Amino acid sequence: MSTPKKIAAIITEYRRHSHADVIVSKFLRGLPTDDGLVTARIEIVSMYVDQFPDADMARGISAEFNVPIYPSIVKALTLGGAELAVDGVLLIGEHGDYPWNEREQQLFPRKYFMEQICGVFASSKRAVPIFSDKHLSYNWHDAKWMYDRARQLNVPFMAGSSLPLGWRAPWIEHELDTPIQEAVAIGYDGLDVYGFHALETLQCMVERRVGGETGVAAVTCLEGDAVWQAAQVGLWSRPLAEAACEKIRNKPATELEALFPKPAVFIIEYRDGFRAAVLMCMGNEDTVLKTFAYAARVNGQVQAAEVFLGDNPYPHFSYLSLNVEEMFLSGQPTWPVERTLLTTGILEAVLESRYRGHVRIATPYLAVNYRSFESIPWRSKNPRPIDVATVPMH
Repeated sequence: MSTPKKIAAIITEYRRHSHADVIVSKFLRGLPTDDGLVTARIEIVSMYVDQFPDADMARGISAEFNVPIYPSIVKALTLGGAELAVDGVLLIGEHGDYPWNEREQQLFPRKYFMEQICGVFASSKRAVPIFSDKHLSYNWHDAKWMYDRARQLNVPFMAGSSLPLGWRAPWIEHELDTPIQEAVAIGYDGLDVYGFHALETLQCMVERRVGGETGVAAVTCLEGDAVWQAAQVGLWSRPLAEAACEKIRNKPATELEALFPKPAVFIIEYRDGFRAAVLMCMGNEDTVLKTFAYAARVNGQVQAAEVFLGDNPYPHFSYLSLNVEEMFLSGQPTWPVERTLLTTGILEAVLESRYRGHVRIATPYLAVNYRSFESIPWRSKNPRPIDVATVPMH
């Protein structure tokens, strides 16, 4: 048996149901999937934890699994020594007591973490794979810096959300170079926190259109009645939103206005002329549809699906983690990090549009060109996830 790859986890906070819990705990205890519990092929050997809330789990996990918590990112990556001593890094900058700005973005220190990690790589004259959870940063400058720094140091780099790995009912996976004419994704809750999930739901589909991804020319965020007025004049497709919602389980038979009592829409103009939108219901307390969905028009025909996630112990994070693990083992990302770079930039521009009074924001800097991968190693194509609620994850 070969020695497992040694992974350092760099974490903002570690409490029950935090992203640290639903990722790191799975690597330690096993990963629940539709086919049962999968044992990790890597080893978490160190942690740096930035904050310790009252409900902290990090210290208990450290004692239970003999994973030391180091006082700095440098020490976590060097295992207390002078040079890089791990084979991969999990950067989980999600959750914690961090400030919010006037655009309602939470200011997680992901770029700061990345600077520290890459500093160890540079001084050690060697790099290992990094996975950065969710969007790269709350601002484009920092996100682009993270992307460029990884390329400069030849770091295998992945990032993103679990939504591209969610269950789809019915199953949809566009073939590469599919002639997608327009698309809409459905999401809910806070525009910063869950708007990113909805954007990745959209982007993992539309990046497979003819010619691949070319980037985004402009975005507009609208709210309230302006959402429906924009649909009436053809700025986004209400019929596609209705088709997507029609696939949602246990959906009340009602019009969009009732399903989205507090609506927002992201209107996205791509550089190649393609147009898409994300329809969000803001505010969790007002949300009728607590799920995601997608619809597209392909050769004049509508294709639609619900994109949904599993309940506790959050098995959708198993599929995210298994693909991250695959990168740690092979040194090759299993999906393009450019997707997350682009969705990070779209989200920042959307929130800027909202902050400026719902104006159109030109985004010439989002000329992000890439091709989607043909497939990724770990997926579930089952129409419904199995019941994994009895898996002893905690």
